[in-house]
Amino acid sequence: MPELSRFYGIIIRMYFSDHNPPHFHADYEGYKAEYDIRTLDRIAGNLPNRAHALVLEWASLHKEELMQNWEKAQIPANLDKIEPLK
Repeated sequence: MPELSRFYGIIIRMYFSDHNPPHFHADYEGYKAEYDIRTLDRIAGNLPNRAHALVLEWASLHKEELMQNWEKAQIPANLDKIEPLK
């Protein structure tokens, strides 16, 4: 599963040819969650509150890039790295 970004110990990934809805995976210290790209709703798993808030902040800044990567992942084609949260 390609890594798209890494910040504050959080790793953001996306699977090739994954199921709908368009989403990404976030891992943090053994916790895992999936987020819908369009709505930013958590659709599976759980992260600690602070990590969850950071993921939402990052994803809100990079929705367009996430959707572009989702479309590439469906082909599949190489995914682009996304700037981490600073």
